[in-house]
Parts: sequence; C-alpha cells; structure tokens
Amino acid sequence: MENLVFKEESFKIIGACMEVHKVLGPGFLESVYQEALAIEFSHQGIPFEQEKELTITFKGIELEKKYNADFVCYGKIILETKAVKELCDNHRAQIINYLKVTKFKLGLLVNFGEQSLKYERFINEK
Repeated sequence: MENLVFKEESFKIIGACMEVHKVLGPGFLESVYQEALAIEFSHQGIPFEQEKELTITFKGIELEKKYNADFVCYGKIILETKAVKELCDNHRAQIINYLKVTKFKLGLLVNFGEQSLKYERFINEK
C-alpha cells in the first residue's frame, strides 16, 4: 500500500464519518451531519475546530473575504462535508482552495448524501 499522508489521523476521521453515516443514513441536511460529527469527534477524542475561518492573502495583504472550513482536525487536516447526490468539481475546487490558503498537506472531502459514505483525499504538493 502507498504511503498515505497522515494515515492514522485520516483513518480516524473517516471512521468517525462512517459512524455518523451508519447511524443517520443519507437524507439529512449538511448541518445535521456536521453537528453529529462534532459529537462523534468529541466521543472519539479527535481534536477539531468547527467552522474554522481561513484567511486569504494577496501580495502580502489580508483580504476581507474569508473561507470557512467545516472542520480542521488535528490542527493540520481540512475536512469538508457535503450532503449531496454526488460530489462535483466545484466541491473538489473548494477543498483544493482551502489547502492552498492554509498550506496544509491533506484535505478530506466527505459526502453523506449517498447510500454509502463517499470520500476523497486531496494532497497539497506545495
């Protein structure tokens, strides 16, 4: 198996997401999954910040526009949650932009809206 970035931490995060999806199933709003996930992270001892504000800079100047990541886990992994029929390129672009802004190495995009939990890993090479 390939050498995964933050393997242990990402497995724990995805495991918590799977537990939330197992209990709730598909069909709820994204905000419901986020609230349940915060509870599950606490139960499993996964450190997280919810609705973490991300600052964007341009030529050394901080912009007024901010991004808000659904979660930052372990202080180094972006977790973006969705509750949609299927993930699309706009969702992928969103997490790629979050990785650019934070310079974090790993982003996880998780969709609770399908029959089985779907997730994608994004690596920031810079």
